[in-house]
Parts: sequence; C-alpha cells; structure tokens
Amino acid sequence: MSFLTEDQRSIQQLAHDFAQSAVKNKARAAEADPAEMMQLWRQLADMGLAGLAFPETYGGAGADYLSYCCLIEELARVSASLAVMLSVHTTVGILPIFDFGNDAQKNRFLPDLLSGKHIAAFGLTEPDAGSDAGSGDTRAVPNEKGDAYRLSGSKIFITNALTAQIFVVTARSENTPGNKGLSAFIVPRDTTGFSVEKGDAKLGIVGSDWGTLVFDQAEVPAENRLGGGGDGFKIFMNSLNSGRVSIGAMAVGIAQGALDEATKYAKQRQQFGQPIANFQAIQFKLADMATEIAAARHLVYHAARLKDAGQPFLSEGSMAKLYASQAAWRATNEAMQIHGGYGYTTDFAIERYWRDARCLEIVEGTSEIQRLVIARQLLS
Repeated sequence: MSFLTEDQRSIQQLAHDFAQSAVKNKARAAEADPAEMMQLWRQLADMGLAGLAFPETYGGAGADYLSYCCLIEELARVSASLAVMLSVHTTVGILPIFDFGNDAQKNRFLPDLLSGKHIAAFGLTEPDAGSDAGSGDTRAVPNEKGDAYRLSGSKIFITNALTAQIFVVTARSENTPGNKGLSAFIVPRDTTGFSVEKGDAKLGIVGSDWGTLVFDQAEVPAENRLGGGGDGFKIFMNSLNSGRVSIGAMAVGIAQGALDEATKYAKQRQQFGQPIANFQAIQFKLADMATEIAAARHLVYHAARLKDAGQPFLSEGSMAKLYASQAAWRATNEAMQIHGGYGYTTDFAIERYWRDARCLEIVEGTSEIQRLVIARQLLS
C-alpha cells in the first residue's frame, strides 16, 4: 500500500514474511494440536509482536494501531485462529488495562502481557447476556473488610480461556439497574474460587481455544478493580470499539487468503481443455472478490487512522467490521464455488477459510448490532 508510511510498510512486510514462512504450513496442524498453536504464539512473541501497538515504556513495540491492523490482516490471511488469539489478547485483554488502569496496575500486568509471556482474555458474555451485555448477572460483592470483592457467576464463549493468565471481566457491583451497575476487574488465573471449563467444539477458528469462566465466590482484591464502581460497561465498550476495527482487519485477511487460493486454483484447474481462469464466469467472481476486499481494507485502515489520530471512530469502526465481515463471507463462498467439490474437502485450505469467516459476523458485536451503532450515530 503506497499510502502506508515506511514504518508501517516494514511491519506489514515483517508480518507477511512471518505468516507465509512460519505460520501457513502449520495452520492446519495448529487446529488439531494446541501445542502447535502455542509454538506459533511463542515465535510471534519472540519477534515483539504480542505488544506491537503499545508504548515501549511498558515493553511494547511502540507502533501505531494501523500497523497492528496490518499484522492481524497478514496473520488471518493464513491462520484466523492465531489472528483472533492476538486480537483478543490485544484489544479487549490488554487495552482495558492500558486505557483505564492506574500506574500500579499497568506496572504489574502490562510487561508480561506485552512481551507475550502472559496471554490476556476478557469476559463479558454470559449465558443470558449476549448482545444485551449490560444485563449480565455475574455479581461482585465487597467482603467484610472492604479490601476485596467476591465474584459469583459465569462467562461463556471466552476466547483464550484455556491459555490466558490474565482475565478482564465485568461483574455487577452497584445497586444500579442495567449497564450502569457493572464494574471491571482484573482476575489472575490463580485466583481462589475461579476456574475455567473447556468450551464446546466449534465450527471454525478451531485452533483458537475458548471456554467458560466460573466464579464461585472468587476473591478478587479491590486494587484489581479497573476505574471506578460502575465503569465496567464504559470500559468494555471502549475496548470493543477498537476490537471491531481489529476484527475488520481479520476479515480482510481471511478474504484475501481465500482470493489467493481461488486465483491459484483457477489458474491450475483444467476443464474443457483450458484453465478455468479463462472463463468469464470465473473472472467475474475473482474481480468482485478483489473489489470488495479493497473496499473493506480501506474502511478498516480509515478507522485505524482515526483511532491513531485521537479522533472519534465509533461509526467508522462498526462500518469496517460490518462490511469486512460480510465481504469475507461472500469471498469465501465464491472461493469455494470456484474450487467445486475439491473445496469441500480438507485437502484444500478453502474449507477452513469458509468456516472461519462465518464467525466474524457474530463476535464482538453481531452485524445487527453494528447497524444499530451506525444508525444511532446518524440519528443522534
């Protein structure tokens, strides 16, 4: 991309080389073997990419958010599982601590997270609280001394649940209805009364683990509360706004990977005595895919630039996430159609791209929620 700065292009190239040389050939194996995925994570962390978009003060690489989006895109181009692992770790795991933590919390938790030694996760969704996240019932009750909270409840569909050491979660701590009663807490994995259960088998992004967080009178020090009482919903919405841009970048990467595979296959596959790439029907599919991917990429990069400039990007982030996730679904569908019967087998990568793309219209706010966000901004 000619409009990227030299530093951004360098990071993009570094990410591309790492993804193509170290990740691509192991993406399938990493779906079946968690040890393979953790090996890829350690390689990524050793390159300083686990804390790319955070200041060097705490051990980050000091890059901007657009550079981070380029990293997510290149990873998702070959492995959506590794990309979502990093995305959750960064935007909804670390970002709440970085944006709302006090100095003691930042100094305690950020160095190990930014180095990749520790992995972060976040807990917002509950069995009866999905899109209506403010209706969560997990409780946080102060103990007798007032120096700790006892958390009770559960969180579901938590990415990185099995591998994370640090969890940022919401719980109802105030006698205020709705989202104003939620507070945010940093919960280390070894917290007494806190446990993690493995999640159900997934359709896609299966190389990324997920699970259920269970709080049984889990004792969390009061010093681990982020911000003030009742600030939890605000903290998580702030992080989700950034996370949606990241998910948009992930969608662009999946779509680009699908286009890469479809283009290669169309040149190789012979029917009626010639490559199917010679047929206009195939050419039009490839052209439409490429056009939608370019449009999605511009939306994502625009939202990232606004964030880097300190400008509002609520609508732009939702637009990027909405359009890119739907473009990824269309691109993977078309890529599978180009592959024909072979695309439906596990011998070809396209079935993995197809499975992975479907999730992106659900996570970090469904497509319907994105439309609500955009519409409310238009009508406000």
